[in-house]
Order: sequence, then C-alpha cells, then structure tokens
Amino acid sequence: MRGVLLHPSQTSISDSYSHEKVHHMSTSNSPKLISGNANKPLAEAIAKRMTIHQGVPVELSDARIERFNDSEIWVEVYENIRGEDMFIIQSTSNPTNDNLMELLIITDALRRSSAKRITAVIPYFGYARQDRRTKARTPISAKLVANLITQAGIERILTLDLHATQIQGFFDIPVDNLYAAPVFALDVKHHFKDLSEITVVSPDVGGVARARELAKRIDAGLAIVDKRRGAPGEIAEMTVIGDVTDRICIIVDDIVDTAGTLCKAADHLIQNGAKEVHAYITHGVLSGPAVDRIAASSLKSLVVTDSIQATPAVKASSKIRFVPTAPIFAQAMLNIANGTSVSSLFKNKTLGPIYEAYYPED
Repeated sequence: MRGVLLHPSQTSISDSYSHEKVHHMSTSNSPKLISGNANKPLAEAIAKRMTIHQGVPVELSDARIERFNDSEIWVEVYENIRGEDMFIIQSTSNPTNDNLMELLIITDALRRSSAKRITAVIPYFGYARQDRRTKARTPISAKLVANLITQAGIERILTLDLHATQIQGFFDIPVDNLYAAPVFALDVKHHFKDLSEITVVSPDVGGVARARELAKRIDAGLAIVDKRRGAPGEIAEMTVIGDVTDRICIIVDDIVDTAGTLCKAADHLIQNGAKEVHAYITHGVLSGPAVDRIAASSLKSLVVTDSIQATPAVKASSKIRFVPTAPIFAQAMLNIANGTSVSSLFKNKTLGPIYEAYYPED
C-alpha cells in the first residue's frame, strides 16, 4: 500500500467497516448500492428510501475510496458482489474529472469482481453542455465521456434532466433520463396556492419545451425571455415574449452555473411588470459569484434539486431551497432491477404517492 488519504471524508463509503467482518453470498435478488464521494448524502437518502419501498434494510455497500499523494484514485470493495445487480451512485459534478474517474474506477472494480450488471446512477451528468461542435476544431466532450463510461463496463445509465436529450444517443447502452418537471409541479402546487397567478418562463428559446412541460402540468401560461448576445458571454439585449404584468413568474431551466443570465432575466421580468419572480432549476452548479448574485437579484427564491451536493455557502443562502430526488431515484432503481417501467414515474398517479410525505394532499 502506498500514499495517504487526502481527505477524511473520502476514507470510506461505509463507516461501519470492520476488518473482522465476514461476508456471505447474497441470497436476495435486491439491487446493491455503492456510492462515490460526489454526493454521498443523496446516496444515503436513496438507500433509506429503498428501505422504505422494500420493507427490508438497504445499505450502501462496504467499500473504500482512497487518494494517493499524487491524486491517483484507488478503490476496494469489502463485500462479495459476485452475481449482484450493482448500482453506482455518482454525480460527475465539481470536481468533474475526479468524480468521473471515481465512477470509472469503481466500475472496473465491480466488473473485475464479477458483478452481474452495473448501472451508473448519475444525477448530474457533467460535460453535457459540450454536446456539439459550436465552432471549428473543438471537441464533442459529451460523446467522449459516453464512450469512456461504456468501455469501462457500465451497462445502463440512470440520470436526471440531461442538458440535451439527444445525448442519450451518444451511448450504445440503455439510458433512462428522469425529468424534474413532475417533481417541480408537485412543489409548485404545494407552495403556491393560487396557480392562476403563475406564468412559467423559459430563459431562452432553446428551453421552451422544458418550460412548457411544467406549465402544462400546473395549467399555467408560458412566456419566453429572448436573449441577444453581443460578445461571447455577454448579453446585449433581452426581450420578454408574452405578458407578465402582475404575474408570479417561475423561470424554469436545467442548469444554473454562475447565475448571471438567470439574475438578469429575473430583473428584466420585474422591469416588465412581474409581481414576483421565482426559479425552478434542476441542477444547482452555483459556481463562482452565483450565491452573491442571487442574493442581490430580484429573485424571490431559487429552487434546485439535490442532484449536486450543496456547498456551505449555498446551504446558508436564504433564497435557495432544495427539493429531494431520492424518492424518484429509489423507485426508478427498483423498477430497473425488477424489469418494470421507469417512464411510469412521469405520471402524477405514480409519482404522487412516492412524494406524499413531502407534499401531502390537503
């Protein structure tokens, strides 16, 4: 053995590990879970939800991920996983490359340990914004990452709100893409009592389909903020398409990174007569000045999922709130393991009972 652990939080996937622990062959057909370090709280929450769904304890597999002094990643699984249906829970969020390598190396460890099937649960799929060539001599990094994941030995992907749905076609393996809109709809109905006052807003023309899906689920109107860019990264002009006067506007998008465009869109909606502006965005990357910008903006609230583990600054923000994804991921993973429909989770009749503890019916 060489090197030392760089971070105490990365020493073990299970705090209950003991070198004297004896492992036996599993006699259950239940899926087994293993987590990387990208978002361990979400992995633990998924395990708890699966325990509730199945009525038997589900725990993260006993394993350890170490980093040597030169930052190489080393993985050891302490349980017998031969013939098991394995699910790796690992977002490829910041630090993207480290978390991606963790996913690949965990996969290799499971494959060489004779796991029956390996499914990667990637709540946030990094590199998804690099899904096409925008100019000459540039990469399509999302395709490269898809190739790496497939070649590592992963046989199925479960993710949430891919930046571009066509990325599913980059893989030669099945990809189940969950959508946040059904969960957001439950949250909106729970927190906004008069839905007739709401207008859903797409922050750009490309996101209209996503905004329309939420608007349809809550029976609300739709507006668009059309951006015209000057220099790269700079917005020269914004135009609101649709009437937002005296409306409660909900901006819908899949990723909020530095929050510059989001905050400008919120300010522009207020200038055009909106009564309040809220935002529902799936993946809270929230890098750089994002938290400070949101605090100083016209946004009344920003709602994100827990697909990316929040930093202390994000947790401390009074304007940022989280909706849980563990219930939908846990049920989707059970459906995959049992060979039943994942798309059924997009229906209120199916999703409602899963989230009943969070959004009880009146």
